[in-house]
Amino acid sequence: MRCPTLKKMAAPVDLELKKAFSELQVKMIDTQQKVKLADLQIEQLTHVQKHAKLTHAEISTLGDSTRMYEGVGRMFILQSKDDIAQQLKVKQKTAEEKIKELEQKKVYLERSVKEAEDNIREMLLSRRAQ
Repeated sequence: MRCPTLKKMAAPVDLELKKAFSELQVKMIDTQQKVKLADLQIEQLTHVQKHAKLTHAEISTLGDSTRMYEGVGRMFILQSKDDIAQQLKVKQKTAEEKIKELEQKKVYLERSVKEAEDNIREMLLSRRAQ
């Protein structure tokens, strides 16, 4: 015969466990989405960086007297070769810094996902042990 007081105590623990489990699940899903977003941003910035590098390589082969234009909205502005080369270097450097920043953020988020998974496993193991 079971003790009625044990049954009453198990119900709140069970609800508490379900609530904690669902919170960890939501956190894990949210973090995974942030990791995917960081991956997409890194990919986009890598593309921008490559484009700037290739463009810089191409304009470096041109003569100094070559007329160069920068696209601004729907118009083009005459710029010197040095100005355009400098802008491309800045664009490359900025993209590289942002990529490093996003990779650090991604490492942190992946660690957070792993911790959430470990917490869920631990919670389930403790539940089975009861």
